[in-house]
Amino acid sequence: MTMTPGLWAVLGGSVAVAAPIQTAPAPLPALGQPVTGLSADQMFDIARRAEGASATAEAIAIYEALARDPEPQVRQEARFRHGQLLARQGRRAEAATLYRAILDEEPGAARVRLELAALLAAMGDLRSARRALLQVQASSLPPDVALIVDKYAAALRSNKPFTASLELALAPSTNINRATSATTLDTILAPFDLSDDARARSGLGVKPSGQILLRAPLRASLGLTARLSGQGTFYRKSSFNDMIGAAQLGLEVAAGKALLRPSVGRSYRWYGTQLYATTDTLTLSAGRAVGRRAQVEVEGGYGRADYRLNDLQDGQIYTASVAYERAVSQRAGGSLRVSGERQVAADPGYSTTSATAQLLAWREAGRASLFATASLSRLGADARLALFPERRREWRVAATAGATLRQLTVHGFAPLVRATYERNRSSVGLYDYRLLSADVGITRAF
Repeated sequence: MTMTPGLWAVLGGSVAVAAPIQTAPAPLPALGQPVTGLSADQMFDIARRAEGASATAEAIAIYEALARDPEPQVRQEARFRHGQLLARQGRRAEAATLYRAILDEEPGAARVRLELAALLAAMGDLRSARRALLQVQASSLPPDVALIVDKYAAALRSNKPFTASLELALAPSTNINRATSATTLDTILAPFDLSDDARARSGLGVKPSGQILLRAPLRASLGLTARLSGQGTFYRKSSFNDMIGAAQLGLEVAAGKALLRPSVGRSYRWYGTQLYATTDTLTLSAGRAVGRRAQVEVEGGYGRADYRLNDLQDGQIYTASVAYERAVSQRAGGSLRVSGERQVAADPGYSTTSATAQLLAWREAGRASLFATASLSRLGADARLALFPERRREWRVAATAGATLRQLTVHGFAPLVRATYERNRSSVGLYDYRLLSADVGITRAF
C-alpha cells in the first residue's frame, strides 16, 4: 500500500515512504456499503471526502481499519487524521490517546507531540503539556518548526477551559498508619505499652484521587482558575482511613516567558471518621522556560493550620520550593526539586523546620512510561514535647518506582503499577517507622 507522504513528513517521521500512486479519485461509496480493492491513498481520500460530507462515522470506520494496516506509515497517518477529527469534535481524551499511540511507535514525530501538548493544555494539564513541549525541543528542529514550537510555548502560558482527572488503585501496605513497630514507647515518666492500633499495621486499601479544574480567560494574558481536588486511602477498618480535600481559587498571569500563579485555598484532612485539620493557604508560583529543553518553577506559600484534636499544634506554616526539569531526549528526562517548610506552632515542641531534596527520572519505553523518584528529608523541632525525653530530630528517605502500561489501554485508561519504600528515623519513637507499599490501578493513558 502507498500513502501521501506530505503529512508524514510534517509529522517528523523518519521512515521514507514511496511516492503515491497517481490514480483517479475513488468514488465515495453509499453510506453503509463495504469498501474493498482500494489502495491506502484511495481510502484516505474517501475518508477525507466523508468528513467533508459530515459522514464522520464512516470516516472514523476507515481510519480505524487503516490503523490496523501492517505498514507503519499507513497506521500512523490514520491515527493522526482520526485524532484530528476527534479533537475537532471536542473528544480530546480520545484524540490524546491516539496521539500517544503514534508516539509510542514513532517518538520523533514532532508534529504529533505538539498536537498532544496542545490537547493537554486545553484540558488544563499544563505541567504535562510543558513536558511534552520539552520533549519536542530536545531534538534538532528546523527553523520553521522551531518557530511553531515557540508559538505553542506562548499558548501554554494562557490556556483555558475545564478538565477533570481520576486515578484509582488498590494499595497494599506494610504500615498503613505510618506508626512505629515498637511495643513500648520511652517517656520521661516510664515506658508506655502501645496498643495494636498505635503500632504499625499492614492492610489493603482502595486509593482514589482526582481533580477538577475550571479556567476562565479574563484577558489575553490573564485567566481565573478554580480547582477542587481530593485523595484518600480507605481500609476495611475505617479508623485508619486518610482523606484530604482541597479547594483553590487563583489567577494565571502571563508575563513574557513566565507564568505567575497566585492563589488562595483551604484544605481539609480526616483521619478515620474525624476531621483532623483545616489549613488556609496563600501561594504564589512562577514558571519559566530555560532554553529549549528545560523549565524552572519557584513557589512560596503561607498557611494557617487548625488542628481540631490538639490546639497546641495550631499555628503558621511557611513553604518554599524550586524545581528544575529537563528533557534529555524525546523519550527521557528528569527533575530536581528542593523545598523547605517552617511550622510555628503554639507549643514549641510541635514547631518544626524541614528541608527536602527530590530527584525524578522518567522514560518512555515502547508503550510504557517508566518513572522513579528518590527523596531525602531532614526535620528538627524547636523543643522537646513534654512527654518525651528528646527533641524531635529526623531523617527520612523515600523511593518510588512505577510504570504506566499503555499497551493495555481501554477507553483512554491504562494500568498503573507503583511501589514505594519509606524509612523515617526519629529521635522520638512515636515517629520512627518504615513502610513498603504498592499501588495497582488505572490512570489516563496519555
